[in-house]
Amino acid sequence: MDAIPLLDLKAQYASIRAEVREAIDRVMESQQFILGPEVEALEREVAEYCGCRHAIGVSSGTDALLAVLMALEVRPGDEVITSAYSFLATAGTIARLGATPVFVDIDPETFNIDPAGIESRITARTRALLPVHLFGQMSDMEQVLRVASRHKLPVIEDAAQAIGAEVGGKRAGGIGDAGCFSFYPTKNLGGAGDGGMITTNNTELAERLRMLRDHGFKKRYHAEILGGNFRLDAIQAAVLRVKLRYLDRWTKARQRNAAEYRKCLPPEIGLPAEKSGSHVYHQFVIRHSRRDPLIEHLREQKIGCEVYYPVPLHLQKCFEDLRYRPGDFPISEQAARETLALPIYPELTPEMIQRIAQAIARV
Repeated sequence: MDAIPLLDLKAQYASIRAEVREAIDRVMESQQFILGPEVEALEREVAEYCGCRHAIGVSSGTDALLAVLMALEVRPGDEVITSAYSFLATAGTIARLGATPVFVDIDPETFNIDPAGIESRITARTRALLPVHLFGQMSDMEQVLRVASRHKLPVIEDAAQAIGAEVGGKRAGGIGDAGCFSFYPTKNLGGAGDGGMITTNNTELAERLRMLRDHGFKKRYHAEILGGNFRLDAIQAAVLRVKLRYLDRWTKARQRNAAEYRKCLPPEIGLPAEKSGSHVYHQFVIRHSRRDPLIEHLREQKIGCEVYYPVPLHLQKCFEDLRYRPGDFPISEQAARETLALPIYPELTPEMIQRIAQAIARV
């Protein structure tokens, strides 16, 4: 019995090997490895793809978040409101600047921040709202922006898992003041290592971000502001430019696979909701009250699966000084106990999905 991995990057690479190698060779021949024309070309292409005026290539999705917070001058003593249920980087970048992540519980169907919980968390110290488009579906941005407008707060989209997702004809990263993307290899658009991108329609913010990613230099060796080394490598940009051409095709395949799961998974399984525009299915996340025995059985059957995320952010040890307790955000805590990601990558076949569904039905 062949294993079905959670993600098969080798299958993806096999389909585009010649183009990727040609792109890498192009960079090797140029011997220009940091920023440069490949990065500039990727920035133009991502800006067009996301429907934004500007895109700024950076070293990772985490550094994208960090750079935007720095550009907005988030400082010690400030607060940034975000989801209690996400990858650590969302809240971690806030804390790294000495600011306080202020958590809000999630919508039980989409796993995204519940806009109804935001307003009561706003204080005089709040500097920004940071909704997360989790698993490939955008947050309810209409409601988030309405709250932000009332309180004159910038909105940063953590779109690391949602490139290409749409709502109301607008794509992720093109609705808030800035969007932050990750090109970690497992993402829908993944590089050959770390990489990230920031999108914005604000020209002044874009200029500031370009300085921040390169030590604050506007002119070489002349620092206007204190920045960091958040530059994107040219090899990553070259690989990503190849993959970007295939992204919509891969997204449609993910969506087809999601539809196939919906046909054949047993009714006891909680399926992902599609509530807010298009879902690009970075992950296909199911839920069940007896998740852990299900994981054990799937792994016995050589079927890849993973829990995203087993510990909500407010209960992470690194945030224990914030004095949150179990029960503070019950929907996030329930999601941490019940959710499970199944394989959803584009190269998955209907036969593989049937095998996964049958294994789940046996449990």
